[in-house]
Amino acid sequence: MTTNTLPALELAASDGHTGDMNRDTGLAASALAVRGLTVSYGTKPAVFSIDATVPKASMTAIVGPNGAGKSTFLKAVLGIIPRLSGAAYVDGKPLETMRRAIAYVPQRASVDWDFPTRVRDVVTMGQFRSLGLLGFIRPAHRKKTLECLERVGMADFADRQIGQLSGGQQQRVFLARALAQDAGLYLLDEPFAGVDAATEKAIIDVLKGLKAEGKTVVCVHHDLATVSDYFDHVLMLNIRKIAEGPVTTTFTGPMLQETYGGRLATTHIDQLKLD
Repeated sequence: MTTNTLPALELAASDGHTGDMNRDTGLAASALAVRGLTVSYGTKPAVFSIDATVPKASMTAIVGPNGAGKSTFLKAVLGIIPRLSGAAYVDGKPLETMRRAIAYVPQRASVDWDFPTRVRDVVTMGQFRSLGLLGFIRPAHRKKTLECLERVGMADFADRQIGQLSGGQQQRVFLARALAQDAGLYLLDEPFAGVDAATEKAIIDVLKGLKAEGKTVVCVHHDLATVSDYFDHVLMLNIRKIAEGPVTTTFTGPMLQETYGGRLATTHIDQLKLD
């Protein structure tokens, strides 16, 4: 498999996977299925014709070099940025009809942390669907907010301004907001970027707890050294999909070299926990 030569974008645009998707047996059996996803910035593809299938009750890492399209892939799946072609399905149904089942945690750098709001207010926003048009906050909403903050170790900071927190604390708060949504599918864009070791452990413990509850977690992830410890499924991207499958059989030296264009040092690969 190679990523060096990309066919014309018109081919991807004509392959919209609009046929009888019921014949795709991977849809209903998966938490998230993506078919023929292409995103272009001008004439340059950011991701090209990607098919991916995320198993239910799994933890999936999306890995690849800088510029490989990992965050673009996640945003295009959600419809945050437009797709040139392709479709996404949650539990076998078009993602657009299943948004209640999805919680998204964006990159911390993309958030305006100067906005004047308290920690508890940010987490309560995760319950927006049950607040109603008037946004009336009931005791049950307040209780749930504190429960989610306790789960990420931030209950003592409930009345703190969000801009007064450290980067790791801010990331925990946004995870608590996602927990408040009671989703079945959690999509996180670099949740461990720029956080301290204690926060990383707190986050991964929560994510593993979600998996134990039968929920599905998908993370854009950069630290190759922790993939085997944190995740059981991996999607390897470099504009195209290079490989996908269980970490034990897919996260291998040859696949890493193909994903990273042969730029990983042999000593680096030898240090990873590979089967």
